[in-house]
Order: sequence, then C-alpha cells, then structure tokens
Amino acid sequence: MTLALLCAPALAAAGEFFTLEGHGGPVKGIAVSESGAILTASFDNSVGYWMDGAPRWLEGHAAAVNAVSFLGETRAVSAGDDFALYLWDLDTGQGRRLGAHLGKVMSLAVSPDGQTVASASWDGSIGLWDVAGNTAPRFLKGHEAGVNAVAFTDDGARLYSGSADGTLRLWRVGDGTALGQIANNGFGINTLVLHEPGGWLAYGAVDGATRILSIADGTEIADLTLDRRPILGMAADPARRMLAVGDGEGYISLIDTASWRFIVDFHATLRGPIWALAVSPDGTNIHAGGLDDAMFSWPVDGAEAATRMVNGERPFLSGSEATSNGEAQFMRKCSICHTLEPDGRRRAGPSLHQLFGRVAGSLPGYGYSETLLKSDITWDAETIDALFDLGPEVYVAGTKMPMQRITGAQDRADLVEFLRHATQTE
Repeated sequence: MTLALLCAPALAAAGEFFTLEGHGGPVKGIAVSESGAILTASFDNSVGYWMDGAPRWLEGHAAAVNAVSFLGETRAVSAGDDFALYLWDLDTGQGRRLGAHLGKVMSLAVSPDGQTVASASWDGSIGLWDVAGNTAPRFLKGHEAGVNAVAFTDDGARLYSGSADGTLRLWRVGDGTALGQIANNGFGINTLVLHEPGGWLAYGAVDGATRILSIADGTEIADLTLDRRPILGMAADPARRMLAVGDGEGYISLIDTASWRFIVDFHATLRGPIWALAVSPDGTNIHAGGLDDAMFSWPVDGAEAATRMVNGERPFLSGSEATSNGEAQFMRKCSICHTLEPDGRRRAGPSLHQLFGRVAGSLPGYGYSETLLKSDITWDAETIDALFDLGPEVYVAGTKMPMQRITGAQDRADLVEFLRHATQTE
C-alpha cells in the first residue's frame, strides 16, 4: 500500500486508524471541515492541508503555528508563535497576512457567519479580525495574563475566553464590552468547548481540571478532573454528544456528554503531551497531535483504541530504554525544532549538522532572528552549556528559540557530548 493511501483521510473508511505524515515537528493544532478535509498546524512553521491523498503545505509563518481553523471549505486562518494571523486560499495555497498581536497566538475561533475570527494571545488580549479586511482589527483587554482559548456563542454576538489568569470571561462582540467573569479556576484555563443548546461550557486547565459549567448561571454541572495535568487539548463532535480531552501526560479521554461519564481513557503516547484534538465530522474518529511529526487518528470505538495503545501499537513516539542520557536530552529539548542531518528536512530550526565551530546565524537558507544574526556566538561546549543553563530567552534575548532550560549540569554535559559526536563530519 502506498504512503498516499495510508495518509489520506478521504481514502480511509470511517472508523479506521490512519496517520498524516510529512510535518517536520510536533502537530500543535488540528481542524476539520464539514467534508472531512483536515488542516494541521505544526512546530515546523507550516500548515498542512490534507485532501485527495497528499498534503499541500501552506507556508508563510516565521515561527511555530499553534492554531488553524477552516472558513468554509475553500479558506482557512492560522496563527502562531510569530504573533501573526494568516488567511489562506486553499485552492491556490496563497496566504495573506491579516495582522499580528504583540505576543504568541494560542487559539482561534470563527464566528458562525464566517466573517469574524477571534484570536487568543499571550499578550493578554483577544483579537477580533474582519475576514474581508473592511474594518481594522479590535483587541479586547481585561485578562491579567495571556489568553489561551476563545469560543463564540451560536449567534456570534458574544464570546467566551479562558486565560492563564485562571478566569473564564464573557464579552459582547459588537462593542467589545466585558460582560463579566463566569468562573475563576485559580489555575490557568487552556481549553474551551461550548454547547449552547445543551446549556454547557467545558474547560480544561493547567492543574488538570476538566469541568463542565452551566451557561445559564455558571454553576458546575460535572467535574471530570483526573490526576493528570495539564489539560492541553479539547474537542467535541459536531453534535456535541462526545467530548475528547487530551493532557500533558499523553492520555486521551472520551466523555459521553449526556451522562458525563467516561467512554474510554487511554494512554496515547509513550512520552509527551496531547496538544491537539479534533473529531471527524461523522463522529467516528478522533484526530490527535503531539510530539511526533504526524497526526494520528483513531476510531472512536473505545475498546479498540484502548487495546491498540495498551499493546503499544502506533504510539506517537518510539523509544528505547538503551537511549543515552545525552540523546534523551536532545530528543526532549532539541529534536522538535532541529535535525542532525544536512538534508533540509522540514523543521522549525536550522540543521545542527556540523554544529561545533559554527558561527551562530550563519547557516544559509534559514531565517534567523536579528538578535542571533548580530551576536558573536560560536557554538561549542561552553556556549551550548550556557544556552541551556540560562535559557535561550536570557542567553540570546530576542531569539525565536522557545523558552526552555536544562537545570542539571550533568544533563547539559551529556547533551553536549551527544551533540559533539552526532553532528560531526564523518
């Protein structure tokens, strides 16, 4: 069977397992259209449009893409770590930059009429964007920390938002009026799913909270919190009969929204989080993205999914207990963005091939930040150690590298030794 047949959602029968492979980094966002076409947003700075057996790559973002949404069947909108939103023509693959926030954009919502896009940003604001471009974007401010999730009401007149400040708020879209705080979780809220006809709003949070609230008065309908954290992904089927929840420990829970009972709860990764979830239009498959550079789709049949994962088949990540600590550090901290080979594979960062002795910002063909281009850094054991000891945002202020540290001196030394041998010229 060809790779195209294995990867094509259009060619996979309802209720069958399949993968979408081709990205060069983790899948951070997933969207599905009414026809079943799929969009994937990735750490490799690209959006994949999957239809008819092969991806079309939508290129334009300058950093990781975190969120993507369909606007009907022929257009889409995406946003990410470069602060920007792009509007895409899916027939041609051409994109237009709608504008930008002052911080990373974590999620998007499209109004029911398809004319307005709401964006949740770490700059603490909610952006409202006129898709036609006839009016300037508006920014709703009131949260005391970054905004992670947004959801329109069915009439498009109001908007819910969840923030790292732990609050769930409601806004009037027409004039941007803050209509009040609906709830305060205490810990940051990452995800929202709204079902107005059913009278409920679901949210997932940093502390692992998975709660269902009444939209009439904000009272709690159900608490589905498990001893796992954080909640990073959440999605429902079109009829809102099933809620899917993904967490930082690699589990996916499927919940019956009529009884608020778990249908199935299975460990979907060997390592790492579930960042992105979406349900197929017919409700037969749950699509998920994590640290791997592929989207995986399981049949909703709980027993089959659970058995598949318990038996270790088709995990996001493969691994070996014999992996050295240095390689393990590379896989956790570097492999998302970088490859060790000089083959130009799709990645968010430049190849690390022949890294030692290389002047920072000097590899041809990669769009480095101005800060790195102007630095006098040469990569060696000392500078690599300092990069992860202090963190990229401190060592090279203004870099596009994500915020991360390796606090253990031996872990840093093992990483340096692994890179010294893995990146050298043969």
